[in-house]
Amino acid sequence: MQLQTQLEALVQQLSPSHLEILNESSGHGGYFPGKESHFKITIVSDAFQGLRLVQRHQKVYGLVGDLLAPSKIHALAIHAYTQDEWTGERPDSPDCAHAPKHTSN
Repeated sequence: MQLQTQLEALVQQLSPSHLEILNESSGHGGYFPGKESHFKITIVSDAFQGLRLVQRHQKVYGLVGDLLAPSKIHALAIHAYTQDEWTGERPDSPDCAHAPKHTSN
C-alpha cells in the first residue's frame, strides 16, 4: 500500500470535514518518480476544538507516527484547523534548499 494511502486512512480517525494530502516529494533532493518522502496535510476536524497548535500536531503524529521513519516519510507538514477556523485556503510550502535545479535552454 502506498504511503499516501496509509496516511489518509490513519487520519480518517479524526473524522475530517476536509482533508487534503499533497505528496511534495518532487520538490526535494533525491526525487525519483514514485518517491513518497515529503507530505503536506491540510485537515479540518472538530477533533481539534480547544486544542493549541502543538496539541493538534501531537494528535496527528500520534496516529501516523509509525509512518515517520527514514525508510518511509521523511517530512510531514501539518495544517490543522477547526471548522470555524477553516477559510478554504492553506499556506504554500517553502522551497527546499535541496530541490532539484531546473535549467532553461
